[in-house]
Amino acid sequence: MRRDDGAGARHRRRPRLGSLFQRGLRRAAESRLVHGNAARLLIDGPRAYPAMLELIAAAERCIHFENYIFRGDDVGRRFADALIERARAGVEVRVLYDWFGSIRTPRSFWNRLRDAGCEVLAFGPPSLRRPHAVLFRDHRKLLVADGRTAVIGGLCIGGEWLGDGIGPCWRDTAVLLEGPVARELDRAFIRMWRRAGGRTPTPIDTPTGDAGDVAVRVVDGPPAHARAYRLYQILAAMAGRSLYVTGAYPLAPVSLRRALAAAARAGVDVRLLVPGRSDVPILNQAARAHFGALLRAGVRIYEWTGPMLHAKTVVADGTLALIGSSNLNPFSFTGNYELDVEIQDAALAGALERQFLKDLASAREITEEAWRARPASQRWRERLGALVLWVPYRLYGGRD
Repeated sequence: MRRDDGAGARHRRRPRLGSLFQRGLRRAAESRLVHGNAARLLIDGPRAYPAMLELIAAAERCIHFENYIFRGDDVGRRFADALIERARAGVEVRVLYDWFGSIRTPRSFWNRLRDAGCEVLAFGPPSLRRPHAVLFRDHRKLLVADGRTAVIGGLCIGGEWLGDGIGPCWRDTAVLLEGPVARELDRAFIRMWRRAGGRTPTPIDTPTGDAGDVAVRVVDGPPAHARAYRLYQILAAMAGRSLYVTGAYPLAPVSLRRALAAAARAGVDVRLLVPGRSDVPILNQAARAHFGALLRAGVRIYEWTGPMLHAKTVVADGTLALIGSSNLNPFSFTGNYELDVEIQDAALAGALERQFLKDLASAREITEEAWRARPASQRWRERLGALVLWVPYRLYGGRD
């Protein structure tokens, strides 16, 4: 794989993080740091989808594909065609989708995949034996080919992320990883496959050699484990220069808001990029109700002015990046199955930082003065959103 778009030279020096910091990251994520990888940043569907389709086309042994939303539209059919072609060529293909997230996808779409030899499972369909299970969704987005190469990030599979004929594409971020960490991500898929009732596939035993010098940690987050949440807290506590957070649904728990505020008061350049409009408007409005304390502490908040901001990323001091499916709210941190990667590579983290600053050109800053002067109608929408979400917010651990 050619390393560009922030992957850096093969022998670039790794960022030097203190041993105590490294120990904290490992314990928070409950996962080891995997060295010897290559990484490439993928910005938006028009760049990420071709890379994913190329990965599928090149697979020789197995494809593991997991996503919260897998639509039956033109984009979904394009991926289905690619998976079917590989299945008919003898490649083991497993597709795991979330029952609720993909509820609008017709049954015929899945049957076509099954008829071609793909194994397909829905995660978390309604069950009388486990009625509470419907509250915990598989919100992960992962593609692994041959246990060697993977794509992970925030992109679902649907026309919104490509923008074909429906306006500009949604803003989102993923990363392509090659090397030993792909095996770790494959194991993460298999764990979810088993939770969904699938049989454990025969593991790939072919050794995976080093592909670069990027260090990556898999953050596999079942409900209530809050691993990504703990990483956010550590990054807020340890950042020395800057902390740039892109949050698609930013109703952050109070303890995390206080951690961000404390970093800003300590002189860290803390910036938060959030949607100006959202496909879940009530959550966006509820989030705005908590902006005051952050702004007073010195956190700079920007609202995206494009069609939809769906990315979930953090970059600290331009050296450490977090990319994946975890949203900046307790429903995601403690209620869903999520999957992220922590990447320690100055080149890729620097590229993500530059992308964040570039994104700010398509955003408007919310100043403390503007927030105080917002219209009464806006205040009422924020209060209504916070009131409607108060019970589930507390239920999932977002206590104020």
